[in-house]
Amino acid sequence: METLEIACDESGYEGEKLIDTTTDVFAHAGVRLSPDTARACLAELRGRIRSPATQYKANHLLREKHRSVLVWLLGPSSPLFRRAHVFVIDKVYFVLGKLTDLLLADPTTAGLSPDCPARILSDQLFAGRPGHDYLVAANDLMRGRDRQDVSGPVEAFYRLAGQLGGRARAEAFRVRLRDDPALSVLDPLIPAVVRTVGRWGADGTPVSILHDRQTMLPDERISRIRPLIAAPLRLEGLRLAAAEAEPRIQLADILAGTVRKIAQDELRGVGDPELTTLVRPYLDPYSIWGDRRSWALLT
Repeated sequence: METLEIACDESGYEGEKLIDTTTDVFAHAGVRLSPDTARACLAELRGRIRSPATQYKANHLLREKHRSVLVWLLGPSSPLFRRAHVFVIDKVYFVLGKLTDLLLADPTTAGLSPDCPARILSDQLFAGRPGHDYLVAANDLMRGRDRQDVSGPVEAFYRLAGQLGGRARAEAFRVRLRDDPALSVLDPLIPAVVRTVGRWGADGTPVSILHDRQTMLPDERISRIRPLIAAPLRLEGLRLAAAEAEPRIQLADILAGTVRKIAQDELRGVGDPELTTLVRPYLDPYSIWGDRRSWALLT
């Protein structure tokens, strides 16, 4: 069976730091186009935008003066239509879901799917979004930063969490982080890569991922992603390339950036109805999103 190559890039990525960042949403786009079609699409964008920039980014299309170009790119006449998808993560909800997994189950799974028990439990444990300091402490508890400090992040979190259970699990997890330098439970690239294979290889077609250069995807991390991809899904390979030399990655970058901003605006209650409608065909239904109001509008 012929392998299907999907070009990918992300937007709103700051590694395992998910709270206190400049973005509320992480987006990962996958594009199924030939290099020639991608080059032609970029040439069309250049002809419409007429910017001297050597490489176009999402911010070029998000300017009001180029709104018509963005509408074209996301619309049904675009080469991307039905040939691309975007997996989005509501960062706060991702942290709360992983915290629920940590305290009650196993946080090392790929992420929260819509039917995952952690989603239901997270909704029960956190009826609203906890305060800022709580979220920062939860993020720090599960981050791989300062791996040698086993007790500090646990103490800081439980000073705010009070009687919340699971402390022994939290302490055991910090020991695992200390002893395993490659362990990561919060990196959003992990569920994003898993979902890319799931989106394009659901029928058993082998999927190969061409990704923008990313220091957070070393060979050891990739080897840990493979067991999370269950049959019939097959990750044939993952190779990194420079975006400036690969038009498909450039389009994935533009798509991830524009969809992330549109989804984030909807999450914040300031969405643009026209643009929200346009991103619906691209959004992965297995995205990790906790806000029901905005998700209902986005999907």
